Amino acid sequence: MILLRLTGRSIANRSTTATLTVLALAISIALFLSVERVRTSARASFANTIAGTDLIVGARSGAVQLLLYSVFRIGNATNNITWESYQDIAALPEVAWTVPLSLGDSHRGYRVLGTTEAYFEHYRFRGDRKLTMRAGEPFSDLFDATLGADVAETLGYKVGDPIVVAHGLGAIGFSRHEDMPFRVSGILEKTGTPVDRTVHVSLAAIEAIHVDWQSGARMPGRSTTSDEVRKMELTPKSITAALVGVTSKLRTFKLQRHINEYPEEPLLAVLPGVALQELWSLIGVAETALTGVSAMVVVTAFVGMTAAILSSLAERRREMAILRSVGAGPGTVALLMVLEAALLSLAGAVAGTMLFMAGLAIAGPLADAAFGLYLPFGLPTQREFLILGLFVFAGIVAGLLPAFRAYRILLADGMTIRQ
Repeated sequence: MILLRLTGRSIANRSTTATLTVLALAISIALFLSVERVRTSARASFANTIAGTDLIVGARSGAVQLLLYSVFRIGNATNNITWESYQDIAALPEVAWTVPLSLGDSHRGYRVLGTTEAYFEHYRFRGDRKLTMRAGEPFSDLFDATLGADVAETLGYKVGDPIVVAHGLGAIGFSRHEDMPFRVSGILEKTGTPVDRTVHVSLAAIEAIHVDWQSGARMPGRSTTSDEVRKMELTPKSITAALVGVTSKLRTFKLQRHINEYPEEPLLAVLPGVALQELWSLIGVAETALTGVSAMVVVTAFVGMTAAILSSLAERRREMAILRSVGAGPGTVALLMVLEAALLSLAGAVAGTMLFMAGLAIAGPLADAAFGLYLPFGLPTQREFLILGLFVFAGIVAGLLPAFRAYRILLADGMTIRQ
């Protein structure tokens, strides 16, 4: 207790330097904790891009490729699934529900997804969150379109506005389906997933806008009106992929093997979680780099603390001499240096945690609303507490150098006081 009191008074005598040192440590620790929370939350959001889906089924290719085009709307399918094969899979006793997906068209650079009402019922993200409407309703008419939040915000659409879908995936569509425009029926709440950047229409609508098209081009002399299309049979001939839910988790691998060995056509069924982990292993280098940069900021702060203590040794020779005169040995004075570094590190950790939580309370809702990145507010996690403990330990280690320096000085000149 006496040593702690002496250390506290020594720090109080240099309050300005100590305050600046604690502030530097607090900012660096808050930055590191923020990066750690964003990193873990981004990883969780990435893993929860699609939840509650047991299998993704598509044409045989690669697991990551299937995940990219079916969930993230990146790239193209190598082939489609015939409607008959999709119905066969949907009718299997192990299957509880299915959601067909049809891709291939776009609107001003955003993907158009053909699907059914089951998409809004069964699609889950971030655990068990369902898609909700910000305005309007999901598509119900043949030429209704439901927009993701980013599509509506970027392009300035509101419910009731007309939109024209283009054939293909270019940002500027030259093959536009202008003869069959859609009407915005609803706008989804922001999710932080590729849903935000998607225009959703019905499977029948995808068939309707292509009745006069063949092999990616309009057939000469064909001009079917929208009223005529409504009277036609619009069952799709094929789809791009399908989301599948099973009746029991125990049947997932059995169903996956059955689909992968489907005799009618080459199909691939992948577990979303496994494919997501494989994809994250490819793109997760950035989080390592970000963590490394924030760690260097912390190291810089500790180097600054060490430099501050070292630079004060010359000014504190009289203080150390007085301590020697009342019986303190060189080892005791060195221990005071270590205690000082430990107290400064502890104060920096506490202040940094408070700064981190304050920033989280302010920035968390903004990040969720703007980017769909959920940053849960609360006390530091077990991992973050461990990081704080390592920071304090690192501060103690950083204090060993000035402690050793003070020990050497005292052994060299004893009670000598420089004039």
